[in-house]
Amino acid sequence: MLTSLAFIFLLGLLLGSIFERLKLPSLLGMIFTGIILGPHVLNLLDESILSISADLRQLALVIILTRAGLSLDLDDLKKVGRPAVLMCFIPACFEIAGVTLLAPHLLGVTRLEAAIMGSVLAAVSPAVIVPRMIKIMEEGYGKNHSIPQLILAGASVDDVFVIVLFTSFTGLAKGNGIELINFASIPVSIIMGILLGGIFGLLITKFFKMLHMRDSVKIIIILSISFLFIECENQLKGIIPISGLLAIMSMGIAINQWYPILSKRLSQKYNRLWVGAEILLFVLVGATVDVGYVKKAGVLFLVLICLALLMRMIGVLFCMFKTSFTKKERIFCMLAYTPKATVQAAIGGIPLAMNLACGQKVLTAAVVAILVTAPFGAIAVDKSYRLLLEKNNE
Repeated sequence: MLTSLAFIFLLGLLLGSIFERLKLPSLLGMIFTGIILGPHVLNLLDESILSISADLRQLALVIILTRAGLSLDLDDLKKVGRPAVLMCFIPACFEIAGVTLLAPHLLGVTRLEAAIMGSVLAAVSPAVIVPRMIKIMEEGYGKNHSIPQLILAGASVDDVFVIVLFTSFTGLAKGNGIELINFASIPVSIIMGILLGGIFGLLITKFFKMLHMRDSVKIIIILSISFLFIECENQLKGIIPISGLLAIMSMGIAINQWYPILSKRLSQKYNRLWVGAEILLFVLVGATVDVGYVKKAGVLFLVLICLALLMRMIGVLFCMFKTSFTKKERIFCMLAYTPKATVQAAIGGIPLAMNLACGQKVLTAAVVAILVTAPFGAIAVDKSYRLLLEKNNE
């Protein structure tokens, strides 16, 4: 395992820096590192690493979502208003609808199989979006209309919504039918996650004010509570729906609201943690990519993903109807809501594991989506935000 970690970090850093020098996102180099080291090319990663890959990727998400929460101001989110709510589900609905309509004609799947494929493709990637939105916030771009805050909040809830739809569609394909309780669980999961994180954020803020301790110890405590949120979600599944990732972000927001001085200090430490976590996350995402599926994919998968992205962008535009956002800000939001990576890596192979007829096609679409949209979205955001968003110099 230690040798595999050495390969991950050293080669991830090397290719990441090479891609940065080429004016491309470093995450692209890290994804290629995972592909090269992974079981489908050189097979240099120990089985023990691959067996806990999902947990390690989730650890990285915990770090970046906590960092996002520590940066978010509730007043900024309130300013956004209606678009922030619509961005949580409208773009995903447009994309799923697009795939459901187009995939049967392009790939020869049934409508239900196309809906399953759409629900895999529709989840936006917090791992790609969140660090970029934090950087944009720190540089003061898009502050007038709270654009990065809007995208941060929407991307976090978007995943909850899409995964519930995926569970419902795969249940229907297995003959279990669609249960209305699954759809009712969406708002409950969101509300419970926000409440749980908010309450714990308030409690640990009071605790930190009462007892003096090093910030490093506070980080350990916050990370431990974050892991318990994830476990709480797993243990209460089927009883009380709770979004553990939303609880983590809400806890960060609560700390920022009640103890802003501490929030700034902790943000800097989380930034340092993210240096290693980012490499681990994207290398392990790359390790899930089977280049064999990419070779078999053909141009039709690429056409489907591009058309689905176009539908998603129309959905984003719909969310901003009758708002004060400028044309440039709307274009930026459309671009920023395109990257896919972590959710596709996590659920893309489930239909194949369930022996569904569409399993291999869904996995192929997920792999192609990661390779196309993660770099496209990252590059689009990195190259456009200074041109499309206004900078606030205050």
